[in-house]
Amino acid sequence: MANKFRIETKRLILREITVHDASAMYELNLDPLIKQYTLDDPYTSIEAAAESWATYDHYKKHGYGRWAVVLKETNEILGWCGLKNNGNFIDIGYRLIPRFRGNGYTTEAAKACIEYGFKTLNMQEIIARTIKDNTASIKVIKKLGMHYWKEETCKNHPAIYYRISK
Repeated sequence: MANKFRIETKRLILREITVHDASAMYELNLDPLIKQYTLDDPYTSIEAAAESWATYDHYKKHGYGRWAVVLKETNEILGWCGLKNNGNFIDIGYRLIPRFRGNGYTTEAAKACIEYGFKTLNMQEIIARTIKDNTASIKVIKKLGMHYWKEETCKNHPAIYYRISK
């Protein structure tokens, strides 16, 4: 089933993440900002990253998930972006390797995911949430046209939730 899904934008390809992407996913999660803003621990090794993605079942369960963000020009993996079913809502999430940030890739990928969610998957609403002091993520969320919804805790930290409707 891997790599059947594909979204293309002007500069990017979004596709399913496979165990072959483990090195990039490992590098991504080494970034201290990931821990600071997502509260997720980094992978302990490339093998641990591979194992994590080998057991990732969101594609099979829901038909969507977190997708590798690949730069068309170089075929480099920049990070991931995609939709996630959290039970109570669908959220948009994204993470890029630090050296690729600041080029508009996150916004470009996230816009494509939201469009896919609304047009192809017929979702009615998509949520974004972030730790309150993650100003870079809040800027992306606002560029996506999302609107403030509420403040609530996420993993026991103050978080801001935004949403957009079809």
